[in-house]
Amino acid sequence: MNIAEIFELEDLRFVEPSFADLTDSRFNALLADQDTSEGRLLLDEAEEPLALAFQGNNGWVAGSFLCRNPSVPLIDLFESVNGEIFQENRAVFAAAVREYYSNLLTKEFPPAIEDLNPARRGILGTLIENLWGSGNGETCVDCCCGSGVGSLVLRDLNYSPLSYDNDQSLLSRGLFTGRLLPAETMCLNAMNASQYVEPSPKGIGIMMGDINTFTQDMWEAIVKELFAATRETLITVGREPEARLVAAWGEEMGRTVDVSENPKDPIYDLWVCEAHIA
Repeated sequence: MNIAEIFELEDLRFVEPSFADLTDSRFNALLADQDTSEGRLLLDEAEEPLALAFQGNNGWVAGSFLCRNPSVPLIDLFESVNGEIFQENRAVFAAAVREYYSNLLTKEFPPAIEDLNPARRGILGTLIENLWGSGNGETCVDCCCGSGVGSLVLRDLNYSPLSYDNDQSLLSRGLFTGRLLPAETMCLNAMNASQYVEPSPKGIGIMMGDINTFTQDMWEAIVKELFAATRETLITVGREPEARLVAAWGEEMGRTVDVSENPKDPIYDLWVCEAHIA
């Protein structure tokens, strides 16, 4: 179900230009600055606000409250036009929002060059299955998902990926190939992931980038956000010193982290950090 269908409209656009903008309260004021006579409020199953839409000079425009709260002027505007109230499951709405912005991304950013070694799907699948077994449809976060090999493997193993990265071209490649699905994918800064991602049972960070003196602070923030969002976490890196850093960051957050070498993959996931809440 897409956003317009949820509001029972033929067409609808969000006032926020990108998924990452959903936390920015400045868009409340922009949405409230409407010359309108018609509005629609969307509530979730607990009757909490999910979105507000108003008909303006250029059609229907909505603001999402998945990652922020509506302002008083917005509510006042809705009440002043005697708007209609609709209701939808929060998870259904969230998937529709992700799909909306994923479709925008593929229109704006051409796919990166194909970067997937075909053999990696099986190697990575074996690694995850040996550690966790097959899933039962539960959500598994895919942090720094790139073009989506981790998400593809999670789906192979019957997990439901929730994928994010800030590289639009890689995301576009993953969406183009089908390794990433629009309703499961977000373009955001992984250092702020907790503002967008609800806690999940499991999470992966596959072949995280080079962790060195210049990038260590960035990767520490990314890894700690992933730990904060997941109860069980699997992270792979290229070198043992990187794995020891990941383990130390996990232990600082109360995680027990097991570090092991993965000789089955000579290029990518050489070191494996498996973490869980102590």
